[in-house]
Amino acid sequence: MIRIVRGNPTPEELAAALAVVRARAAATASAMEGAAPPPEQWADPARIARSTRPLPGPRAWARTYWPV
Repeated sequence: MIRIVRGNPTPEELAAALAVVRARAAATASAMEGAAPPPEQWADPARIARSTRPLPGPRAWARTYWPV
């Protein structure tokens, strides 16, 4: 759905803008035809390794059981 927020376009201007939007949507759809669908985020193995573990230091044994 396209909504005019500001201004008062003529029917010709509105038709030209709609033609551009439809052409862009058609180009995107044709580019996505041969592409594989993106993987779901819950199945992405990279999400598991997003945070880094603290490096061991002088009191590393204390961080094993007590939150810092």
